[in-house]
Amino acid sequence: MTKSEPQLSGDVRTQKAADEILSGDGPQRRGLARLLPFLGPAFIASIAYVDPGNFATNIEGGAKFGYTLLWVVVASNLMAMLIQGQSAKLGIATGKNLAELCREHFPVGWSWGMWVIMELVAMATDLAEFVGAAVGFNLLFGMPLWIAGLVTAAVTFLILALQSRGFRPLEAVITALLGVIALCYVVETFLDRPEWDLVVRHAFVPRFAGAESVLLAAGILGATVMPHVIFLHSSLTQGRIRVTDPLQKRRLFFFEVADVTIAMGVAGFVNAAMLMMAAATFHRSGLSHVASIEEAHRTLQPLLGQAAGWVFAISLLAAGLASTTVGTLSGQVIMQGFIRHQIPVWLRRLVTVVPSLIVIFMGLDPTRTLVISQVVLSFGLPFAVIPLILFTQRRDIMGELVNWRITTVLAWLVAALILALNVYLLMQIFAGV
Repeated sequence: MTKSEPQLSGDVRTQKAADEILSGDGPQRRGLARLLPFLGPAFIASIAYVDPGNFATNIEGGAKFGYTLLWVVVASNLMAMLIQGQSAKLGIATGKNLAELCREHFPVGWSWGMWVIMELVAMATDLAEFVGAAVGFNLLFGMPLWIAGLVTAAVTFLILALQSRGFRPLEAVITALLGVIALCYVVETFLDRPEWDLVVRHAFVPRFAGAESVLLAAGILGATVMPHVIFLHSSLTQGRIRVTDPLQKRRLFFFEVADVTIAMGVAGFVNAAMLMMAAATFHRSGLSHVASIEEAHRTLQPLLGQAAGWVFAISLLAAGLASTTVGTLSGQVIMQGFIRHQIPVWLRRLVTVVPSLIVIFMGLDPTRTLVISQVVLSFGLPFAVIPLILFTQRRDIMGELVNWRITTVLAWLVAALILALNVYLLMQIFAGV
């Protein structure tokens, strides 16, 4: 080994390997070795789809309505694959992220208004994620919530510090945390023994069970298709692998589709397993009142054994720590893109910690806070999804990676469904539901 070899960072090695694969030069790689340099961005983005807000909405949905809303989880995950694929493609095709393109192509006032909306969405996101991680520490170690909140802040500072070492170390840590969450739910699924005939039926047959189920469906949608991470994903791909040749861009997008499919597939399994666990354990036992994360943890132990409670708490903690890190990164991208201003990551983390600690110190119900935060997120979705479609359907912006007509049609159908759900949700709220 020469002295120069250790100087190559993980980022440089990844770029070199990707260049060789995209150009066809260098050693031939097959299977996972061929795919590995391109894996990472979607795994970071996918963490937002298994954050503590998902725990709250899926547990409440499964406990109250059994497997009824499982189709919402499946549909939301398919939508997430489509939208995140579009976001990744935008970054590859333009070398810019969604917020930067909004600033360039929209009027100044509109751009600033979108920035305010997305900052509010980012704050709601961070609130859910931070509180969830604190609850995870509380359930695992019995520490008071306010101490758990301070520990959460300290740990996320350490994870964010990995940015100084390039994108690979951060991708590795986030992917490992996603792996922990998925493994925990493999165990939970084995323990709770869901009714597979009902699972299959409700995964593909859309239906609701009253107005409250629609509210929870909107929360599940808001927790699954995340507006802030749509902005983040375009940033993660805009300069990670640098290519200018149109053919190589197409090849790069092909690999990014694989990244999205794998990462979102894992996230989709976790979301479905959460709701299945609540349906098979609580709803089947007549415990439809179980609507809080703490109560779910407490009730799991006598129903499925102490191991189930530990596994649940570990998955919640991993989800909270990973997603609150991703939320902070998203906030940075949104601010820099819309208003060309960036503050140190540690300062942004410090600012976003304050509302979360206030919620904890006030003693508000963590789970209800998480559910409401997910509803707030669903209202922010059109402000991310609609600009994304407008840009990706334009050849002058996307070049050879412009959307196929069928892709644009499907994307607009997704946007229409999101808007329709939000309008219905507003009507129910104002009607006093």
